Amino acid sequence: MSRWYENEGKNSDVVLYSKVRLARNLADSPFPSRMSDEIRKNVTKKLYATLKNSSHANEFELVNLSDCTPSKAVSYAEKHLASPELVKKGGSLMLSNKEDVSVMLCEEDHIKINSFAAGQDLESAYEKANDIDDVFLSSLKIAYSDRLGFLTASPINLGTGLKASFILHLPALSQQRAIYKLSSMVGKLGLNLRELYKNGTGDLYVLSNQVSLGISEKSAIDNVTAICEQIVNQERSARKELAENFEFEDKVYRNLGVLKTARILKTDEFLNGLSLVRLGIALGYFDLPYSTVGDMLYTLQNATLAADTGKELSDETLDKLRAQIVREKL
Repeated sequence: MSRWYENEGKNSDVVLYSKVRLARNLADSPFPSRMSDEIRKNVTKKLYATLKNSSHANEFELVNLSDCTPSKAVSYAEKHLASPELVKKGGSLMLSNKEDVSVMLCEEDHIKINSFAAGQDLESAYEKANDIDDVFLSSLKIAYSDRLGFLTASPINLGTGLKASFILHLPALSQQRAIYKLSSMVGKLGLNLRELYKNGTGDLYVLSNQVSLGISEKSAIDNVTAICEQIVNQERSARKELAENFEFEDKVYRNLGVLKTARILKTDEFLNGLSLVRLGIALGYFDLPYSTVGDMLYTLQNATLAADTGKELSDETLDKLRAQIVREKL
């Protein structure tokens, strides 16, 4: 079965994937932060039963993070299928077979639907999230105000409860030190541009809407998409300048050589190395599909790598195993 991250989509040279998140709450239950363990357990069962009694029943399985090994639980956070907070408190989520939709249960809100699509395709991600949302809306009494829209634990999510995001690969703009200026510009437009990983590792950034009150879901998606298109064009222009720099071209090729021969790869070196490989693909240096890089980004970080082996491994062992798999894939 093909997973969403093994595919490519529109503008995949810059846009790794699209993500839509919908936050919802039950009208007859306190927010999760005020729940007792018994109420949380009952609400979780209620939400699980609602989805399992729908036409989507065979698409999802319930994951109890408290029953997972430590590495398996953290792996869900690495893949952005669960929040670190949900992992820390050993909560639950419902996960689709293709891992393209996860529904976090009783995290900050009772329901948080996360939907993913390869490339620049918020419409597909939204369609999948909306289908699951309709199941809950048609079966449960969801907290809603005619004046404020959907009621959420955090005031910033009031209204549609929607966050639409693109994960962008911006190595050329990062090389030009243009990220801060770009972040400031999109901030004035009601959007947010932030690092996906600490210190900009891997040159990956998240572009998302900040406003969900007083704006329709379609408008939010259209706004983020329009700015994304502009950033894609800016990144491509910056890449053209880099392509004329022979020393930079040499750096990209040398980096591929390191990844093909390294016996140890720590996480930061791995992420930064894959960033340059991905840029090399975009510039026509390497005949590799973007999906190869996407698969490695998704599956070769520490917790996920350990979870896939079924063992709790030392950092040194993980670094060696990661290097071995990267050599095999490249």
